[in-house]
Amino acid sequence: MKEYMDRAQKVLKTWKGNSYTFGENVLEAVGDYARGHGKKALLVVTEVGEAWIEKPFERVKGSLKANGISFETARGAGPNAPREDVYRISLQFARSRSDMIIPLGGGSTIDAAKSAAILNTYSPSEVTEILGAPRAEADSIEPYFGTGLVTKMKERTGRSVFPVLPVQTAASSGAHLTKYSNITDPITNQKKLIVDEAILPPASVFDYTVTLDAPMSLTLDGGLDGVAHAWEVLIGTKGAAYEKMKEVAALCIRLVVHGLQRIKKDRRDLEGRICLGLGTDLGGYSVMLGGTGGPHLGSFSLIDILSHGRACALLNPYYTVLFAPVIQEPLNLIGAIFKGAGYIKEEIWNLNGRALGLAVANGMISFAKDLNFPTTLREAGATRDHLNRMLAAAKNPQLKMKLQNMPTPMDAEKGDLDRLMKPVLEAAFTGDLSLIP
Repeated sequence: MKEYMDRAQKVLKTWKGNSYTFGENVLEAVGDYARGHGKKALLVVTEVGEAWIEKPFERVKGSLKANGISFETARGAGPNAPREDVYRISLQFARSRSDMIIPLGGGSTIDAAKSAAILNTYSPSEVTEILGAPRAEADSIEPYFGTGLVTKMKERTGRSVFPVLPVQTAASSGAHLTKYSNITDPITNQKKLIVDEAILPPASVFDYTVTLDAPMSLTLDGGLDGVAHAWEVLIGTKGAAYEKMKEVAALCIRLVVHGLQRIKKDRRDLEGRICLGLGTDLGGYSVMLGGTGGPHLGSFSLIDILSHGRACALLNPYYTVLFAPVIQEPLNLIGAIFKGAGYIKEEIWNLNGRALGLAVANGMISFAKDLNFPTTLREAGATRDHLNRMLAAAKNPQLKMKLQNMPTPMDAEKGDLDRLMKPVLEAAFTGDLSLIP
């Protein structure tokens, strides 16, 4: 496994260069990065007061002080980055008159910080003029959901978004490395997405040893989120980008599977934690090389019953069967990994078409069962209302990119959602793979 770990480090260093510090005992890099972006920071901290965060919190504060950075502290965001937490952090940032936001936390806190930085950069009048947003929404995060709208504001105003320098604490979404901000409306229980190069963090830090005391549920959820990133992007990637994506996805999935198997036996297994950190970071790289598809889109409507990682892990096998005929090489690639890990018992080398898709899907399901994850929506507590919510969300133009990212893009206006997505979700609800067209 050391060979794969070394390769992963090289890939990440080639990608991020000096803008990303990762590994063991590297929290002191935070102050050095911050020094290049001003003199005052809003330090947004996840789960303030919890024992596990106190040590990294103190180390980050010490690094900022050593580099002459003053700071105020704010509480991080709740799970799935509720919209109200974005507004609270945005207000605290404005009041603090800071130069940057340093989120110390997982994906939700980092995503909320990114959106808070956007809100502090552009005025409501500018949003109305440039994006055509109604006045009632111009001072909210709503106008930015979709792709490239922050960049449009940046280009028209000549102002970049306030810098966000994440300090990641959870091996999961790769939010510290990517151009995404996922925000949830807690009233409708629907998550929406900002996709924009303009919110890519200029620098970030991830000390993998911080995760040694992470709750097991968070660890498992994050690992499966990383696998979903790599797999969904891989099967949707075509042309010249495919070869690069194939290397990144294979490394990601192999490291995450190995890491979770080790951590399941010993939650403080250092090799397992490093593998998981490297693997999910490569999952973050994956979503910068391409976009996720159906499972991520569906997960946005399941936040009231499932964590993001579990939702993606649950839905991926079913979409894998749907697209099996057009993703044969990726199926062989991931099939070999899951077979080597003991989750596929049958010989897959002579399988092709739908039969290969079914074998790999069942391997994914076996992996999920080994982690005690639900493998059907019904088992997870979903209702028919959740299926309807997922189909309705898929018709939202702000989430259209997810339909376009699939191996065979879906078009809501041509009836693809009823013809293809609806039976896939029915299969995921019941566990009956034969329902998938």
